[in-house]
Amino acid sequence: MSIYTNITKHLGDKTSYYLDHVCEKITKERLQFPGKDFVDKVFVNSNRNPQTLRSLAQLYNHGTLKGTGYLSILPVDQGIEHNAAFSFYKNPDYFDPENIIKLAMEGGCNAVASTFGVLGLFARKYAHKIPFIVKINHNELLTYPNKYDQTMFGTVKEAWDLGAVGVGATIYFGSKESSRQLKEIAEAFTEAHSLGMATILWCYLRNDAFKTEQKNYHEAADLTGQANHLGVTIQADIIKQKLPTSNYGFKNIQFGKYDDAMYKVLTTEHPIDLCRLQVANCYMGKIGLINSGGGSVGESDLTEAIITAVINKRAGGSGLILGRKAFQKPLSEGIELIRAVQEVYLEKKISVA
Repeated sequence: MSIYTNITKHLGDKTSYYLDHVCEKITKERLQFPGKDFVDKVFVNSNRNPQTLRSLAQLYNHGTLKGTGYLSILPVDQGIEHNAAFSFYKNPDYFDPENIIKLAMEGGCNAVASTFGVLGLFARKYAHKIPFIVKINHNELLTYPNKYDQTMFGTVKEAWDLGAVGVGATIYFGSKESSRQLKEIAEAFTEAHSLGMATILWCYLRNDAFKTEQKNYHEAADLTGQANHLGVTIQADIIKQKLPTSNYGFKNIQFGKYDDAMYKVLTTEHPIDLCRLQVANCYMGKIGLINSGGGSVGESDLTEAIITAVINKRAGGSGLILGRKAFQKPLSEGIELIRAVQEVYLEKKISVA
């Protein structure tokens, strides 16, 4: 079975819906596409220093997708963000940090993104074998009641010392603490760039008001798109965002600035168009958008991951940062899922819409 046939098998009766769609609102001619010369086209004339360009090149030129402009990153910080026992009970092997790094390496990922503890414990053994991204802040769930906040767990210099090529951070846009987080991470990214490191921002939304009786707007295209725009403003080199599942957040929650016309001009209800709005907010694709893979739901994980990859790629995104769907399975199944997603980005028949 060819790679393309395998992909369409998972798309099923929605193959045409996903693969034949044309974005007519924000057309592909306006975008910067991923490609082998992506770092040169986007960053050579920027304020990023030569060391940062080298770090970005390391990210884009490692693993199965090297030289394509696309990224496949394994992120595992759920031991803090979602509680370790809850995150790893399906596969207790991942309580051992080395197995996280091994999964990323054997899966052909561009990089592994994890905590100071995970990456620090095996830095001398693996930092020169696969690019490390250190997640520098977290929302730990042991505080009761839980709160929507991100706390720094270490310094950028410590991440640099353990051999990381980049740092990752989360801002909970919309939360009461978001202004402090924004200032904190903007300063951290400035330091990271001065040390020659790449920066990745998890641009997530957190506010109880974003979830109404009718709909959860935490994944609305207009709200997540604006979060992306704030992320690129503080000079994130890569944006991580959840795939949009709705729209009209500003309008239906009745806040911020919006106009009915902006929704008609910029997007439709099609998932590729919704994701295209996220890409547009990343400076029309000049800053790469990687969508998260979401939680593991069982047998449909592989199909869901492939659909997410197809939407991201056809929208003009730069890849997937997929964790739970891979590490909450036996190693061989996790590797199979990661590689199946990578095949979407390698398949030339699947192009930007």
